[in-house]
Amino acid sequence: MQIRKQIERILVLIDRQQWVAQLLVRLFVGYFFMETGWGKLHNLDGFAQRFAGWGIPYPHFNAALSAYTELIGGLLTVCGIGTRLVSIPMIINMLVAILKVNLRSVTSLDDFAELDEPLYALAYLWLLLSGPGWVSIDYLVSRVFGLREARRSGSPVEQKEGTRFVPPSGLTKERVSKVV
Repeated sequence: MQIRKQIERILVLIDRQQWVAQLLVRLFVGYFFMETGWGKLHNLDGFAQRFAGWGIPYPHFNAALSAYTELIGGLLTVCGIGTRLVSIPMIINMLVAILKVNLRSVTSLDDFAELDEPLYALAYLWLLLSGPGWVSIDYLVSRVFGLREARRSGSPVEQKEGTRFVPPSGLTKERVSKVV
């Protein structure tokens, strides 16, 4: 019984540190995409020619769309502004890169596992599901304006161990017990 309590305390402590991973992932992938978007915008004609060579329709439009998506999406990701919403076009951008460009050279699972784009898509999928963390503009706005109850995402201002759980509005004890 004592060991179980210690394990539970350790898991609670680790769970409260999720914000560190959210912040580091946001900073890393956000900066990466800001940099690549900036580079693509400064060589847009060359980038559009690559799109044409890959058979992507409307290569100039789609090259600009991809470059701006990366630049603006990366900047917003670094700041933690609209992180969940921004994750969607970033994932789509990576899926297009995987399906239209990378899969041509993939002959095995090892080849696919060595691609960078699936990892970036997964990083954005994780940010879409977990949120930006409490070190973000999104979190600050939600707290200041009371847009939604703070999620249990490792914020130091959230529920402390041993305090009573208060379910989100609309959930009663009876509804919770039916779900569980």
